[in-house]
Amino acid sequence: QVHLVESGGGLVQAGGSLRLSCAASGRTFSSYAMGWFRQAPGKEREFVAGITRSGGRTYYAESVKGRCTISRDNAKNTVTLRMNSLQPEDTAVYYCAASSLGVVSTTPPTYVYWGQGTQVTVSS
Repeated sequence: QVHLVESGGGLVQAGGSLRLSCAASGRTFSSYAMGWFRQAPGKEREFVAGITRSGGRTYYAESVKGRCTISRDNAKNTVTLRMNSLQPEDTAVYYCAASSLGVVSTTPPTYVYWGQGTQVTVSS
């Protein structure tokens, strides 16, 4: 089992940056591909970024490509999402999740463990 805890959200002005962190418990962290998702009020949860078990490959939604960087440290059981040039449309609760497939997926049902989420609010 993996317990995930996100941190680093907050209020930022448009054009600003944030660094989200996800700390995982459990000794099997490196066996899971990890993803970041977000959910805005009234909208479905959507894929933001994902990273393979080794960290060798990363994937991004078109809406954040070029503005976000996902990374992981398997020795520290952490996964990080750096976001730049934030816009009001990036406002959402951001979740990190662990995929049971072992590969990066863009669909939420394939992720078995979820954090509680961290709020990101971007003001215009």
